[in-house]
Amino acid sequence: MRNTTTEIVTNVHHWNDSLFSFKTTRQPTFTFENGQFVMIGLEVDGKKLLRAYSIASANYEDELEFFSIKVPHGALTSRLQHIKVGEPLILSTRPAGTLVAGYLKPGKHLYLLATGTGLAPFMSIIKDPHIYEQYEKIIVVHGVRYISELAYQQTICDELPNNEFFGDWVKEKLIYYPTVTREPFRSQAHQQRITHLLTNETLTQEIGLSAFDPNKDRFMLCGNQAMLDDTMAILNEQGFKKATSREQGDYVIEQAFLEK
Repeated sequence: MRNTTTEIVTNVHHWNDSLFSFKTTRQPTFTFENGQFVMIGLEVDGKKLLRAYSIASANYEDELEFFSIKVPHGALTSRLQHIKVGEPLILSTRPAGTLVAGYLKPGKHLYLLATGTGLAPFMSIIKDPHIYEQYEKIIVVHGVRYISELAYQQTICDELPNNEFFGDWVKEKLIYYPTVTREPFRSQAHQQRITHLLTNETLTQEIGLSAFDPNKDRFMLCGNQAMLDDTMAILNEQGFKKATSREQGDYVIEQAFLEK
């Protein structure tokens, strides 16, 4: 059994009927790279029930934050969605994952493409001052079904631009592009699936950047499997190379998440 520790829930926020986030205490000895995940869970019938969750907080923050869906009959989330402040939560002591900037070749633009709770690791990454030193533009694309699922908008649009340490970089370099597929939102361009935004070049036209180029554009993908598969196929066709554990690439994915 992997090594685990017990942390205490410090905050719970329900975004809507299907999404919630929560924060826990953090051991001073616990370190991680922005974009990584840990196994978290509860003890059920005397056994540890754990699932992989990206860390949504940055590696310098005092607390750990996680973003989760609610699955009515999910083994873990059916219980986890009812946690309250002050209750214990089990965390693995060793973070892991490939969704970190170090797996990418140097580039000019970094596209962070997320569906649903796939936004979590990117919240960690866009709070990292070092990422703004590496790229001229960082584009967060968050695809959801309904407007109420656009979590963390206030953090992205209001809090980060006013951060006393790197807010000026955020204002200059961070582009936030939400898209909603099942109800009216902003404009037609903001009501398309991420794959459509890529294939018809709507995204680059909307944000004022040139067409995708393997020489300068880098991608991180996190979300449902269909989005991952379709987006990887699009990128591969355009000449982008997937990063591996042994070699840097033009895009990276993380497939370890079990949102159950």
